[in-house]
Amino acid sequence: MSQKETNNLKTEEPKRERTTSAPCGRLKSHNVNGVQEGKPVAKDQFSGRTLGVFTSGGDSQGMNATVRAIVRMGIYLGCKVYLIHEGYQGMIDGEQNFKLATWTSVSGIVGLGGTVIGSARSSEFRERSGRLRAAKNLAKAGINSLVCIGGDGTLTGADLFKKEWKSLLDELLEKNELTNEEFENNKFLNIVGIVGSIDNDFCGTDMTVGTNSALHRIIEAIDAIVTTAFSHQRCFVMEVMGRHCGYLALAAGLASEADWIFIPEHPPEPNWEDHLCKRLQYHRIAGHRLNIVIVAEGACDLEGNPITSEYVKKVISTRLKIDTRVTILGHVQRGGATSAYDRVLGARLGSEAVLALMMSHDESPPFVIGISGNQPCYIPLVEAVERTKNVAKAMANFEFRKAIELRGASFERNLETYIKMSKLQPKLLVDDSSRHYTLAVMNIGAPAAGVNSVIRSFVRQAASIGCTVLAIQDGFEGLAAGLVKELEWKSVYGWTGIGGSLLGCQRIDAKKIGFGNIAAKLKKYNIEGLLIVGGFEAFSSVLQLSEQRENFREFCIPLLCVPATISNNVPGSDFSIGCDTALNEIVTICDKIKQSALGSKRRVFLVETMGGYCGYLASVVGLASGADQSYIFEEPFTINDIIEDVRHLKEKMKSELKRGLLIRNEMANKHYTSDFMQNLMSEEGKGVFSARANIIGHMQQGGVPTPFDRNLGIKFGNKALVKMIELLNKTARENKLTEPPYMLNKDSSLVVGIRRSQIQFTSVFDLVEQTDFEHRLPKHQWWLNMRPLIRILGKHEAVYKSEVMTKDEDVEEFIEDRDEKEDEDAATLY
Repeated sequence: MSQKETNNLKTEEPKRERTTSAPCGRLKSHNVNGVQEGKPVAKDQFSGRTLGVFTSGGDSQGMNATVRAIVRMGIYLGCKVYLIHEGYQGMIDGEQNFKLATWTSVSGIVGLGGTVIGSARSSEFRERSGRLRAAKNLAKAGINSLVCIGGDGTLTGADLFKKEWKSLLDELLEKNELTNEEFENNKFLNIVGIVGSIDNDFCGTDMTVGTNSALHRIIEAIDAIVTTAFSHQRCFVMEVMGRHCGYLALAAGLASEADWIFIPEHPPEPNWEDHLCKRLQYHRIAGHRLNIVIVAEGACDLEGNPITSEYVKKVISTRLKIDTRVTILGHVQRGGATSAYDRVLGARLGSEAVLALMMSHDESPPFVIGISGNQPCYIPLVEAVERTKNVAKAMANFEFRKAIELRGASFERNLETYIKMSKLQPKLLVDDSSRHYTLAVMNIGAPAAGVNSVIRSFVRQAASIGCTVLAIQDGFEGLAAGLVKELEWKSVYGWTGIGGSLLGCQRIDAKKIGFGNIAAKLKKYNIEGLLIVGGFEAFSSVLQLSEQRENFREFCIPLLCVPATISNNVPGSDFSIGCDTALNEIVTICDKIKQSALGSKRRVFLVETMGGYCGYLASVVGLASGADQSYIFEEPFTINDIIEDVRHLKEKMKSELKRGLLIRNEMANKHYTSDFMQNLMSEEGKGVFSARANIIGHMQQGGVPTPFDRNLGIKFGNKALVKMIELLNKTARENKLTEPPYMLNKDSSLVVGIRRSQIQFTSVFDLVEQTDFEHRLPKHQWWLNMRPLIRILGKHEAVYKSEVMTKDEDVEEFIEDRDEKEDEDAATLY
């Protein structure tokens, strides 16, 4: 088994200025209104333009965050923005559904589920007569640019509408239903789409708006079900949405340790009833008190026959005599507050949609704004819709493998991970001549939700190939004290959904304990590979041990670091385990704080977040919560900047909006503390508003792990184990040793990280130049690209550049490179 190592991107330290702009994106269109590719856009640059936004089809959480971003970015650029209520039907019904948006008309909606402008499925729009009426109403209102938010049906309708636009206007002019001026001013229609769907069933984008929030609802329900199922030793069959796409069931199955999942794209093998019962029975014998089976509503067998939740229940209860219950989640999945991810996704895609419209020319094809590798991208609408339809065709023809491939690399990787994890069983070492290693795992740093998911994945895979995993309690302090115990298959049952760290963690790196003490303990327990899960201390400890290899032979083993910290400040990875959970916890708190302001008159809240010197939490929370401003260390600010923000808040209080929200990173400035800023604002805002400070502290480190952190933890643990065994096997083969293999090369000291959408291994030595050790930060941080959006959506002035990469040769090269670097099949391990 082999895996290509990835070269690190050499990046320069970003300039620490108050306004940080995104890297230049490229729009595949002609020069429009003097805006060239890669040029920044500024306030009122497109004054006089008009656009409309509507939501259609099924609703999804995050639509409101998207609408808010579209309206505010449009107004910032000088456009008139119309809210078209009730989707295509509202467009047909006319003037009463066209509302000119203001800055305040979208205030307070960023976290609301559903869509405040209404959605509907319109049978009239499917007929040309309906589209003719819609075209007339749009032309009368002067709207010739549209952002449509919906699923594939909505976008297919938009594509047809654009193709017919010229003929529709010709017909209206001929019937004298439009004046010559109205006709000339609206000869061309430009359309940009954003996919809003909880099913994540649209090809070309990694994630659709609403999917993450729906997954939150499912996991919340499963976590609640687990407690009662445990009490009564029951089996629960959970039915989730997904008539044509099994993404929700698949991702929920991974995040909840489900015993079995049924999805449309991967029908079970013949006689699946026997295999299902055998697995459930095996788990009961192994000591499990409950079973969870997840069924997508569109699940079927290899012949296309539906597999219903009631039938699954009947099979289990009849054959195994287990008390089995069915829970159908239904529209609960569409409801509730929007997750932090969907709020940020909506803000990014909504803003890019407006820029796409402004830069479009008369003959621009309709685009969909999607997300690929954590970066927005433009996708030709026709191509994406056609590919999505091809999935349905493949499934209708029972070409399930093709359907999975068309879903994209993300879906395929999730399915492979689930299958791999579900088939793992502890290996019995009976007359086995192959080498089995003793590995160890520890957690150091501060607690982060999702750590236990990493450890469970690592332990179960190690057990499946006969390796021993030793758990080191309380980090290096525990190792020095001999707090070491073996983790078996059963030991990690149920760990995925538990927050905090079950191994215990201390913020003490290797150097403080003493290298001699650590080496002696590694030798005593015959540890041949060490996985350290944690934050910056974990990264620095791997580096410290690796630098001491010439002095201590015991350190010449695979040393791997899995980033796990809410601060998200470990170099080598875009995301750390735990940061998504922390974001959602903080956003929930901010929602409650803003709600309390409804009962207060003109009040500004200053919320202090954790993060050390890293402003990730403060920045992303600022965008997700609709904050007026966020203060971080990476963008220095002065007293004049704070006073200017006070003036901005005073002006805001003169409008209908009577509350303000500011986010401050704990180490943003050692002099301008939260107390200082609260007192300053109270004094400067006297007579206009009052100010309150909220330091939310360690609540940010708590909470039940989100689906994102659970699933990323599973994948990190999986890849770490595969890489560690690969290194050990390779060295053993090369040296033909019977004793533990030893290694000195830098490629055995690695950070397991995610860059864009791929998991990579990066040598800690290659990351040294990219790291600010004084402030415990990577020198390049991708999320700084989003900083201008916080200011723009908060009604400040800022310079913004598109984040988008287009589906051109550069993107195709990225996709090919990503696919090439995917981990090869690890079947030889099992």
